[in-house]
Amino acid sequence: MSQYFKGIKNATKTLATGLKVTMKEYFTPKSTEQYPENRKTTLHVAKRHRGRLVFKRVEDLNDPQAVKRGLKVGDYKCTACTMCEKACPNDTIKITSHMDTDPETGKKKKVLDDYQYDLGDCMFCELCVNACNFDAIEFTNDFENSVFDRSKLVLHLNEEVYKGGSLPNLIDGGAPLTIGKFNTKTK
Repeated sequence: MSQYFKGIKNATKTLATGLKVTMKEYFTPKSTEQYPENRKTTLHVAKRHRGRLVFKRVEDLNDPQAVKRGLKVGDYKCTACTMCEKACPNDTIKITSHMDTDPETGKKKKVLDDYQYDLGDCMFCELCVNACNFDAIEFTNDFENSVFDRSKLVLHLNEEVYKGGSLPNLIDGGAPLTIGKFNTKTK
């Protein structure tokens, strides 16, 4: 009979301990980040975050590779060498190209037709960026890539010019990082 009452005593003690923790948490102030509303003022994204793959473009003509290949400002640096496609472990990059003869020099060179990148299948391992010998692609920290249709996640990088993310200063990391301080205001 004493075992029965010891069990009831232990159960009551355990229940009281759980209720004590619950009540303590119930009365502490909440620190909720109001994500979609306040993302422009408080959201911090690390600069090294891998969000999506983009083509690097020629920004100035002081780049020796750009001068050697005859590129203009705004042209992409990709040469269609397919090293990134070969390095990708799950075939998220598909490159189509053709050989073209330069009329001035008579030399044959590869010309990029389509650079298809499937963001939905990418595992963000950055092996493609490491394999690129021409520094033509990079990951940006733009993370807002959600869509309702999976086919919209297939990007043609040679056709788009990436102007930055939807948040101000996103490439620089967004809002300044403040440890332990959250925006708790509601709408």
